[in-house]
Amino acid sequence: MIKKIIAAVLGVWLCFILQSTVFSGIKLGNTVPNLLIILTACFGFMEGEIFGLLVGFSCGALMDVFFSSFNGFYALIFMYLGYLNGKFRNIFYPEDIKLPLGLIICSDVAYGLSCYVFLFLLRGRFDFGFYAGHVIVPEVIATVILSLLAYPIILKVHKAVQPQLH
Repeated sequence: MIKKIIAAVLGVWLCFILQSTVFSGIKLGNTVPNLLIILTACFGFMEGEIFGLLVGFSCGALMDVFFSSFNGFYALIFMYLGYLNGKFRNIFYPEDIKLPLGLIICSDVAYGLSCYVFLFLLRGRFDFGFYAGHVIVPEVIATVILSLLAYPIILKVHKAVQPQLH
């Protein structure tokens, strides 16, 4: 269990640093791939609801501290995403990438829609087509491309920290 916690803490910090520095310089359109969504979703469906919720809270709290004017907004969204991805632990098979990619896509779309509703729509900005076409869709595409590279690495770490059953 301690290995899982160390891997999660290191993963959250590494992904946050990469997303806010390296990937912010590599933009697809006007968006950055969301490595924290990938990590939260992966820990959710690999480790379960509680672990996904905790990793999601950690990712969101870092985003709140460094990038948000609303404390707790991202933490709440990422907690829900981690928890909901954890519901799929029972049907997760490491060899099959379809479920992880599907869950990462759904998580990123849910994240984008939540940001639109709570950060834009409630402030009177109603142009959903523009937001979807210029923010949500490009971010989902970039995140999926990055997922194809990051998922095998996260899976190897997951397998390395699992207790060995004899």
